[in-house]
Amino acid sequence: MKNITIDGIDAAILRALQADGRATINDIADRVGLSASPVARRLRRLEDTGVITGYSALIDEATLGYGFSVFVSVKLDKQVDDALAAFETAIAGYPEVVDCWLMTGNRDYLLRIATEGLAEFERFLVGKFTKTPGVASIESSIPLRRVKYGMSRSP
Repeated sequence: MKNITIDGIDAAILRALQADGRATINDIADRVGLSASPVARRLRRLEDTGVITGYSALIDEATLGYGFSVFVSVKLDKQVDDALAAFETAIAGYPEVVDCWLMTGNRDYLLRIATEGLAEFERFLVGKFTKTPGVASIESSIPLRRVKYGMSRSP
């Protein structure tokens, strides 16, 4: 993995895109104090070097009726490649799982589950998730509110 060095202008461009992914190059240029041409070059470099991996729309899950999130820590009965692959394949088929991370520490995976509410989460947990092969234990945590979202550092 190659480390890319970004300066304050690059960081400002990234923050502007995170705040408004549909911002035009001219809008971003105004925000960061450059003309459009250097901003376009910097954007292209950020894309070419893999700092920007793509563009997408942020979806308000609550507006779609999925405003209840639960973080679920999972410990598998085996931590071998086949068991990890089988678990990952299984959860790929669960639309309720919106984020999944392979972890270090005493749990193997951390998932974020989005459902309509607690009753729907219980149905998913009991009806589907606990039946996933290889799952040894599950620990759930309900978040109260998101405190921070977005770019974590600036140069």
